[in-house]
Amino acid sequence: MFALRASARRSADAGRRLLRDAQGVRGIRIGNTEVPDDKKLKYTLQRIKGIGRSTARQILCELQIGNKPTGELSGIELESLRNEVLNYNIGHNLDKENTSCIKRLVDIQCYRGIRHLDGLPCRGQRTRTNARIRKDRGTPFAAFKMTSHR
Repeated sequence: MFALRASARRSADAGRRLLRDAQGVRGIRIGNTEVPDDKKLKYTLQRIKGIGRSTARQILCELQIGNKPTGELSGIELESLRNEVLNYNIGHNLDKENTSCIKRLVDIQCYRGIRHLDGLPCRGQRTRTNARIRKDRGTPFAAFKMTSHR
């Protein structure tokens, strides 16, 4: 094999990049999320944070769009889909709402707020043997290392 000069190598890389970019965008942007255009709409919508199976089905029923691949949407359908998705609490807005709800619980010092503050489970789970991830007290099973019996 032969080695290319640095300038020839850079131009070859640039040519490959241009070819890749000329193939077009492989995804569509809906609700500040890049969604694939080769999957069906029902599964594509579930890629957006805050939209699950039932919400995706509800959106498709309201818009009366069939469950076709995202790449086959017309411009009007795509625009109506984007406008419909904006009606739901998704992405960054969902995160802000969750943090404000937790902050409210902590501020009023209710039981759930105190559990959030202490980093413990707040929905009635047991903590004596489980809740290792929520408590985050080092690595699990560190105290139960096997020792050799001789």
